[in-house]
Amino acid sequence: MSKPKDSLDSALAAIPSDFRKKLLNSYRDLKTRHSEAKFDAAGLSAGKFCETTLRFLQQKLTGAHVPFGAKIPNFVEACASLGQQPVTSGNESLRIVIPRALVYLYTLRNKRGIGHVGGDVDANRLDSYVLVTGCDWIVCELIRIFHNLSLDEAQDLVDSVSTRQLVDIWEVAGRKRVLRDDLDFKQKVLLLLYSNHDHGALAEDLFAWTKYSVISMFRKAVLAALDKDNLVDYDEETEFVILSPLGVRKVEEQILKKSV
Repeated sequence: MSKPKDSLDSALAAIPSDFRKKLLNSYRDLKTRHSEAKFDAAGLSAGKFCETTLRFLQQKLTGAHVPFGAKIPNFVEACASLGQQPVTSGNESLRIVIPRALVYLYTLRNKRGIGHVGGDVDANRLDSYVLVTGCDWIVCELIRIFHNLSLDEAQDLVDSVSTRQLVDIWEVAGRKRVLRDDLDFKQKVLLLLYSNHDHGALAEDLFAWTKYSVISMFRKAVLAALDKDNLVDYDEETEFVILSPLGVRKVEEQILKKSV
């Protein structure tokens, strides 16, 4: 089976390699930095992603682009000019929809203190999440257009890259292991759930992944306790565990920051 990285690269193979490599590098950096709660760094990666995507769209629609290494004089105007290109130049999403999304993301990145000294609002988790989600959508749209996939298929491919790639989680042969010895079992469960893009897992999988000794005690001392604190929803009938919004916040604001 191909690694997720190779799958995403293959899905965008129709994009010239110089653009594709820079685009995917900044995209993966954004995802990793966000998952590690390095929100300022995530903002910088989002900016690079937006600039690379704009250059690719310029080349695709007009046959020329602002060279890499040169400053884009006016990002907003450059995006707006793509919408003025003839219909025959390319897909409507490439001409209008993606450029408008880029303007929003680039403005958020520049105006909310991300990557800039003296910003009036500090970079935070919510801003970073918006940037990640927006860039996810753009990658999905590029996959849909250039790989002839449906939006759902494109989303599945992006999800397979792992929306939350964590250096603290090692996935091998369908199993997961927590690579930190400073966490208790409850924290390990929260981190494992966070690493799943759908935030859910079976109790027996979590039991195996955390290497707890007795499953009956695991259900009571770990899962039921987390459920009581509203950090997860533990359905004792289906044995399915889902991370709550409060659990997400705890992982991002406490557990991940603890590892930085």
